[in-house]
Amino acid sequence: MAKAKPGRANNRPKQATEKAAARQGAQLVIITGLSGSGKGTVLKAFEDLGFYCVDNLPIALVPKFADLTRESASARQAALVIDIRERDALPQFPPLYTRLRQKINSTLIFLDADDEVLQRRYSETRRPHPLGTEESVVESIREERLRLAPVQAVADVSINTSKLNVHQLRSMIMERFEGAQETKQIGISVNSFGFRQGVPPESDLVFDVRFLPNPNYIPEFKPLSGRDPRVARYIRSFPQTIEFMDRITDLLVYLLPHYIREGKSYLTISFGCTGGQHRSVMIAHEIQKRLKKAGYTVKEHHRDMIASH
Repeated sequence: MAKAKPGRANNRPKQATEKAAARQGAQLVIITGLSGSGKGTVLKAFEDLGFYCVDNLPIALVPKFADLTRESASARQAALVIDIRERDALPQFPPLYTRLRQKINSTLIFLDADDEVLQRRYSETRRPHPLGTEESVVESIREERLRLAPVQAVADVSINTSKLNVHQLRSMIMERFEGAQETKQIGISVNSFGFRQGVPPESDLVFDVRFLPNPNYIPEFKPLSGRDPRVARYIRSFPQTIEFMDRITDLLVYLLPHYIREGKSYLTISFGCTGGQHRSVMIAHEIQKRLKKAGYTVKEHHRDMIASH
């Protein structure tokens, strides 16, 4: 019987190991959403993060593209755009994405914006809507939103870009996705906000902290924020504050491994008070510190906080 050549016999296990490692570390991000919501900006941010990027890939080619990403030893992180330009093929995407998630670490980002903001952006750029010029921009936006609703329903991350400029949107993507593949395998964004300005639409979990005593009614605290040690000390002085933070921390530490097990790569946790200046800021900062101590990658953002005088 002929003996196997030593060189080939020794290389096969190594090659198999390298391919397995490539599959395990592969990541596919799919960007979708309404026209004018910032998909180009987001794709460019992923390109700067080192992702292999493709714009307007036909839906029929997405599974093949995912296979190539999964098997590649070099281009293990890829991002692509799927949007209304696919027209009649668009209904095929939601079930396709559900199957795709079982084969490769995938994240679907849906970008949205208020109708009046989209109208203004089209007016400023003077570009025609992808659905054509036969209808008004208002009618085209309404039709596009209707067609994309099934896609939005399966999105992992939803971002409303109405109040974001291109630099803020880019920064948000860079913060969420840079270094997200660390030990705990999930990127966390802890936000504070004011209910007066509305709940952040990208939130996965929302906690209302308006039950805590409001420092805004104390004149010396009114111009300060929850990051000020005096304000934080005041809020922390109430037993319900400590109990709330302990219970929320226990809940999150319990939930996060389950989210990871289900394939969730990113989680946005938002704490809201009336104006987004004191209570929500202090609580978000404390929870961020506790989650970091637990070993998670956490970003902190205070949407409505005004800098202290």
